Amino acid sequence: MADKYGGSALWETYHRTRITVDASRDLSGFRSGDVNFKLGLWDPGTNGVRYLKSLIYNLAERLDEADWARLHRIRNRRTGRPIEVRTHGEPVCMDYLQAVLELGFMSRHVVLDGAAVLEVGAGFGRTCHAVLANHDVAEYCIVDLDNSLELARAYLRQALDDEDFMKVRLMRAADLEQALGESRFDLCVNIDSFAEMDPDIVRDYLRFIAGHCRHLYVKNPVGKYFDPSLDGHAGGRELVAMALSTGLLRDVIDIHDSDAVREQSTAFVSAYRPAPGWARIADAWAPPWSYYWQALYRADTDE
Repeated sequence: MADKYGGSALWETYHRTRITVDASRDLSGFRSGDVNFKLGLWDPGTNGVRYLKSLIYNLAERLDEADWARLHRIRNRRTGRPIEVRTHGEPVCMDYLQAVLELGFMSRHVVLDGAAVLEVGAGFGRTCHAVLANHDVAEYCIVDLDNSLELARAYLRQALDDEDFMKVRLMRAADLEQALGESRFDLCVNIDSFAEMDPDIVRDYLRFIAGHCRHLYVKNPVGKYFDPSLDGHAGGRELVAMALSTGLLRDVIDIHDSDAVREQSTAFVSAYRPAPGWARIADAWAPPWSYYWQALYRADTDE
């Protein structure tokens, strides 16, 4: 007779392969291994998309009404088949979740309608797309390296309508001073690229911003990390060494310690101030990543 309250064939398999007789004999690491990956967590090594979708879903649930309105106005944001969830009747991906949060932070302090905007390092163009969908800017100029610039051009050509695309100016980084030497911008944006440039190049950009822009919004890591458990250093030692050498903030910290991140944020605010005459208008943690900070500065104002 079968055990009335016995385990299923599935759980008999788990007892043979994961929660074995030996599992209770050594508790030293069971909560970050196969035993607890069955009992309490999904294995992050094989469930990355599941965790990413959970993160997207939970972050989306925290958006306020204004954030949802910003997101809804961004048409064609599914270009490129992003990893996404559906909530509040909207498809939502991590790229545009971050974009609406960044835009909300910027728009609280800078008038974007009618503004001339410069973005240094635009990735595929999500910030440009989000800004143009929500504000009637006069001009949006993107400065980037050649291959990245072509990706942004191709993406924005598909994502934007003709009227908005006409407002976009795409500029090679090598041509910056010659092409924009006489230009003035109401806002410069840098998201997640100053930290990946050589330090002298970042300083050159900050000097250019100080002479040509009225405001700067920057969102980047507060420091570096050296933790193989996060990605197995899949890119190899040489790539890790290069990553540790870039940017202005190269202190290695525990990026999942909120006290360490907040302490380092003081250095962040200081490092990205374009010039002594620039005032920090606002700064804050930049969700969802634990070690990212954001700050907005304005020229010619004393704190």
